[in-house]
Amino acid sequence: MAYIEGNKQEPTEGRACVFCRALELPADDDDAWVLARDDHAFVTLAKFPYNPGHLLVLPVRHTGELEDLRPEEHAAIARFLTAGTAALRSASQPHGFNVGLNLGRVAGAGIPEHLHWHVVPRWGGDTNFMPVVGQTRVLPQLLAESFGKLQPLFEEEVDG
Repeated sequence: MAYIEGNKQEPTEGRACVFCRALELPADDDDAWVLARDDHAFVTLAKFPYNPGHLLVLPVRHTGELEDLRPEEHAAIARFLTAGTAALRSASQPHGFNVGLNLGRVAGAGIPEHLHWHVVPRWGGDTNFMPVVGQTRVLPQLLAESFGKLQPLFEEEVDG
């Protein structure tokens, strides 16, 4: 409801970046949801997920331009995208994934100032009538549950 009731189109310039702020919070803060990080990239749960386990993979450095990424940032992002799909496979056994980047507001980026890749687990038949008739999504899992399942798996995937 926070997403639905909020003004999604409001410009984010001049406000603190929610992704940068998440990195400054203690790991156990309910607004952080950071599953893994290194010096160049990090993974967090999407606060407004399309499906349970919806992840975001981001560079640590605040940038909205793909061509500004350094080689080590590209490598870290690719590593976390791979670790994310592996952790989700282990935790939830999805049938597939949507993995992608919306580059710029007109392309669908809600926060275009900080690059972020979406990793969305998908299951056969996971779409339902609610978005069509009620402009509503039904999500059967709380963020805390997703975090509890995925965080230990990220430790295995990234450190192992």
